[in-house]
Amino acid sequence: MKAVVITQVGGPEVLRVEERPTPVLRDNEVLIEVRAAGVNRPDIFQRKGNYPAPAGVVADIPGLEVAGVIVDMNGACGDLKIGDRVMALVAGGGYAQYVAVDAGICLVIPDDLSYEEAAGMPETLFTVWHNVFERGRLASGERFLVHGGAGGIGSTAIQLARLWGAEVFTTVGSSDKVLFVKALGASHVIDYSGLDFEMTWKGIGMDVILDSIGGAYFNKNINLLAEEGRLVMINAMEGAKVELNLMKVMLKRIHITGSTLRSRSIAFKRNLTNSIRQEVMPWVASGAYKTHLAACFPYDKANLAHELMESRGFHGKIILTF
Repeated sequence: MKAVVITQVGGPEVLRVEERPTPVLRDNEVLIEVRAAGVNRPDIFQRKGNYPAPAGVVADIPGLEVAGVIVDMNGACGDLKIGDRVMALVAGGGYAQYVAVDAGICLVIPDDLSYEEAAGMPETLFTVWHNVFERGRLASGERFLVHGGAGGIGSTAIQLARLWGAEVFTTVGSSDKVLFVKALGASHVIDYSGLDFEMTWKGIGMDVILDSIGGAYFNKNINLLAEEGRLVMINAMEGAKVELNLMKVMLKRIHITGSTLRSRSIAFKRNLTNSIRQEVMPWVASGAYKTHLAACFPYDKANLAHELMESRGFHGKIILTF
């Protein structure tokens, strides 16, 4: 099979298409012929040498989410069958023509959903559902803030929080992204290139904040949280080491948590898949939740997809097609 390979640590130009063996199936796995794969910021970190693949996962082929057709299977695979259109979260290896996936973490693609739309869902749906709704315990009527609302995680979080009945706040980096996130369901938007979100929303009291920035955002988030507020960290792009006034945590009874999904067990991911199948997929099937595509590139132009991701000049999801 052909695969997009990280040939060395470096910029987008280090991505090359190479021939690799088709994956060999283990028990309870299906072989997916990939039609589209999502591009995500962790792929950039992996290419730069800052986010290595977990043990047992192919180390030099990035890609955390795919959509395609099941062409082979081994062992107990539930109700899945050869020929099914599925999307799946993977721990790596998604930028390839074939990928082996545990059957329990596959989701059947609704009939009217394209492979490109489906490929842009798993990584963001799994991340947002677990962190905002399971760890953050967002409830209907609460105030929810997500930073970077125009990206993949942000656009997913805005839509799901709105569908859940929350009041949605978000930050974006340019004026053209304001209309985009408002159309998704954000009621309150700050263009951080010209306004300080902490000063603008001071005193409102956020119940849940989803942050992938870290650094200087950390204490701004702490200051904005309401009593019993929950801060959920999923990345620290601007710095992982921060100072914290513990008195603020105690006085407001703040909960600070966070997670990464890539290295979690198959059993955990199966349970999470079941939750998403029950709670989120009805919204996907009805069209209430959508993947908003920023751009699609053929897999041999993965370097251009990474350049666009790093530019931050896009709205929604970036996809590779096979």
